[in-house]
Amino acid sequence: MSRSLAQLVHDQIRVARPQLAASKLLIGFDGFVDTILHVVARRESATKYLRLEKMRDFAGKIDAAAGLSANFEFVTQMVKLGGNGPIMANALGNYGAPVTYIGNLGAPNLHPVFADLAHRATVHSIGEPGYTDAIEFEDGKLMLGKHQSLKEVTWANLIAQVPEEKLLRIFADSSLIALVNWTMLPHLTAIWQKIATRIAPKLTGKKRWLFIDLADPAKRSPEDIAVALRQITKFEKYFRVILGLNLPESRQIGEVLGFKAPEETYGTVTHHASQIQHALKIDTVVIHPTQFAAAADASGATHVVGPFTGKPKITTGAGDHFNAGFCLGRLLGLDLAASLQIGVATSGYYVRNAKSPRLEDLMKFLRTL
Repeated sequence: MSRSLAQLVHDQIRVARPQLAASKLLIGFDGFVDTILHVVARRESATKYLRLEKMRDFAGKIDAAAGLSANFEFVTQMVKLGGNGPIMANALGNYGAPVTYIGNLGAPNLHPVFADLAHRATVHSIGEPGYTDAIEFEDGKLMLGKHQSLKEVTWANLIAQVPEEKLLRIFADSSLIALVNWTMLPHLTAIWQKIATRIAPKLTGKKRWLFIDLADPAKRSPEDIAVALRQITKFEKYFRVILGLNLPESRQIGEVLGFKAPEETYGTVTHHASQIQHALKIDTVVIHPTQFAAAADASGATHVVGPFTGKPKITTGAGDHFNAGFCLGRLLGLDLAASLQIGVATSGYYVRNAKSPRLEDLMKFLRTL
């Protein structure tokens, strides 16, 4: 990681801080309650155990039990707000941005895990949250989701809680809109189409940023993904569109677009971002593998190496924190490299501390790089 880039970004954030406080954000539409779990490898006492650290070891234990049975003990590390949208909104709200969040956060009352988000953001709930058991290892995680309530995230339920005229005002007042978790929200493409035909044409002034995260589309068909990509391209008429992808997601999107899957190297991932950006004809494509991140826009393409740690306190939500940091950079008018630096720093702080950084925390962390 470049020390000079980190220091430059530190100084840019300090200067642009008043701009952040004046930039309203809209994020939606999912909502989850996440339970973070460790697997017990060996129980030593009622209060002490050794953790199973590697996913491969867990897979081996499951494989060995095939045709038999097995018992695994899980230890809860924390119960927290989850979902791509709430985590991203919480991170940006923690930075001091005025956030409006719309999603399935509980009905008729908010689930308690969203209380802090409701304190720092204006929230509108449109249904019950989903639930995820996130089994974390040092080298990855397994996300076991219960998604039944996500079927409640529809255009009809959305405008029942936030009438269309009010939704238009929220869009109009926002400098950045993030519409995330397409894969898990079965009606999100239909919501996108409503936004593109009923909301976006009525917006005036300069184009707003629109961030989209498909969120692991492997279980959706290539035909579904192609429809979503066409809608993302159509959004560029009204917004400056950012498509955020992790490395497996970028390979899935590339396959639909007819591109060769990139290896996990700086040059190939950066080139892959450029290929997708040119194919979709959108403002920005950003790809974030574990140890670095790359992005492409009309000005070119670049990558930034992240502050990787092999001993994270938490990994669930790391990508959403990267997205929050990258969008912060774009919102403040910073270039690709600076935006990537904020993204990897935001994620790096989060996995080390298991909490979202405040702006002061981010700036302090940047000084250490």
